[in-house]
Amino acid sequence: MESLFSLRGKVALLTGASRGLGQGMAIGLAEMGAVVIGAGMSDMSDTRKKIESFGGTFYEVKIDLSNDHAAEQLVSEALSLTNKIDILVNNAGIIRRADAENFSDDDWFEVIKVNQHSVFQLCREVGKHMLENGSGKIINIASMLSFQGGLRVPAYTASKHAVAGLTKSLANEWGSRGVNVNAIAPGYMITDNTSQLRANQERNQYITSRIPQGRWGTPEDLKGAVVFLASEASNYVNGHILCVDGGWMSS
Repeated sequence: MESLFSLRGKVALLTGASRGLGQGMAIGLAEMGAVVIGAGMSDMSDTRKKIESFGGTFYEVKIDLSNDHAAEQLVSEALSLTNKIDILVNNAGIIRRADAENFSDDDWFEVIKVNQHSVFQLCREVGKHMLENGSGKIINIASMLSFQGGLRVPAYTASKHAVAGLTKSLANEWGSRGVNVNAIAPGYMITDNTSQLRANQERNQYITSRIPQGRWGTPEDLKGAVVFLASEASNYVNGHILCVDGGWMSS
């Protein structure tokens, strides 16, 4: 049974690895033996330090996923480091908050480009490599707002609905060819993206009261989910959106 969850000999490419959920998942993958390539614009030295502290291997590629051709460049650089990519985790994302009637086109397109367009591009480019090899695990990061509407985040909500749909579409196309495509939908997590919500005492109390486990999630809460979907333990799981939400969706 232990071997089902082992990632030894595997290479994982993970976007947004510098902190928060991305860092938590990167550490979890490395703890199970994967070589991790972190990609993003921010300083990833803290993630590197934590992974190397237990003998793990971490590479980093600095890249702005909102740029044209960033996906092709990232995949090329990643393959030059390790010669293969067994696992892709599309975690990088941004959020902009404003009343819908005042939401600017600039904010709309910025969010869609990073959260939706770059996810498709990376799935496509890494997918080509995985299909050639006849195996691979793609894990997109969805959201509770892949199911719900949210407030004051129209672009984020639209992009996360799209991530859920894209996950199912690619799973249909690639499942029979050895590539599993799934998603994790984190609940309300303690990250930079939720700092405004947590600072609003009324909203914070309301959200916490609706979570059956009575607390916000942490990056460590995603470790098990990402390892499961990246490992052989999930070989017959495809097109699934796994909620890691403390029971939010059931409440």
